[in-house]
Amino acid sequence: MSKGKSNVHVVPVQTRAGQQFVVKEAGNPTPLTRPSTQAKAIDKAIPIAKQNQSDVVIHGRNGAIRDRDSYGNDPNPPRDKRH
Repeated sequence: MSKGKSNVHVVPVQTRAGQQFVVKEAGNPTPLTRPSTQAKAIDKAIPIAKQNQSDVVIHGRNGAIRDRDSYGNDPNPPRDKRH
């Protein structure tokens, strides 16, 4: 985990129209944005995480963490074997 500001989470929420994904900062219950798809939510979360020098934490439809990408200034970042 980075030493920057709050991590940015892409999380599923249930709405009247069905399930959608929102972008939230850790510790803040209010969504920063409500894109129409998970891919668009990830695209919106990345610049926020870069600005915060933090991580993007991507949750799957069941709410479990499925991926994490760091945008902090870690001098020894772990090697990402998924991308």
